[in-house]
Amino acid sequence: MSITREQLLAETFVELADTLVSTFDVIDFLHTLATRTVALLDASAVGIMLADRHGGLQVMATSTEGARLMELFELQNNEGPCLDCYRTGQPVSRETLLAMCTSWPTFTGRLQELGFSSAQALPLRLRGETIGALNVFRASQGPLTPPDQQVGQALADIAAIGLIHERTIAASDLLAEQLQTALNSRILLEQAKGKLAERTGLQMDHAFAVMRDYARKNNRRLSEVAAQIVDGSSDNSQLRQRRHSKST
Repeated sequence: MSITREQLLAETFVELADTLVSTFDVIDFLHTLATRTVALLDASAVGIMLADRHGGLQVMATSTEGARLMELFELQNNEGPCLDCYRTGQPVSRETLLAMCTSWPTFTGRLQELGFSSAQALPLRLRGETIGALNVFRASQGPLTPPDQQVGQALADIAAIGLIHERTIAASDLLAEQLQTALNSRILLEQAKGKLAERTGLQMDHAFAVMRDYARKNNRRLSEVAAQIVDGSSDNSQLRQRRHSKST
């Protein structure tokens, strides 16, 4: 029985709100936000950036490798909707490809090279505090429809509320420290993803899916699994089994 969009939306809100648990994993939480946003909106890919302790944006989760490359390119060139969105705390989009080229010429050129035709950003915010931004990449031109943008902003808002409340709001230093820890975990995950892809022949996106699925099935943190893959102590036979189950 297929799940309806309304059912998936309700399920996603519940999952994003459930942050007050001892096994809360920021990276897994943000990856859920990215993949569910793609599933719920007219989007091809999604990327999420969060501010580190120094106020600089860092790529924390993406739904595809192409989205990750775009997010990194945006940061490297200091140009794009996600950066503008974080700075203003407001949604950022352009109506046409020409308008995008005018605002972000370098970013838009790279966007087209990777097969996308539009991008817009929604703030991760709670009242006046913006902690990051959600980038929506689309194969078609133009921004999301108003209803889709409302859903996307609602997802971003509930995620921001969950992240901030999980850190007890008043502990802003703790928030920055935990976001930094999540960033360090993300770097480790990228290393592990590359090693797993090299060992198994999987595409990068599939390698991450195998690693994430293995962590969930074994009730372990992604960072722990990634560390074992990087240092070579992981159970490769089980990971190969996960690879096989993903490909069948």
